[in-house]
Amino acid sequence: MNDMDDLDAMLARLAQAPLPAGLDGVEARVLARIAARPVAHVGLGLGVTTIAAALVMGVLGAGLPAQEASAMSPLAPLGPVSVLAPSSLLLGAP
Repeated sequence: MNDMDDLDAMLARLAQAPLPAGLDGVEARVLARIAARPVAHVGLGLGVTTIAAALVMGVLGAGLPAQEASAMSPLAPLGPVSVLAPSSLLLGAP
């Protein structure tokens, strides 16, 4: 008998066992607590403030680049050529 047979036997015994008394009505209690929970209302001011902050950050981010953008050389698609790269050391200067 292997471990999976033991597991199957244990699960079969668990399925035949009676339910604990504490589980009676648990679904009704959970649904009652969900229904009784107060709903948080966010005011219109918070939504407007969030939208305004996102708009300002977007305008500033688009208008003030951190540094001048420059295209990479098509000869170095994976980054700048390193002087210590094996190809540079074996073949000399690129």
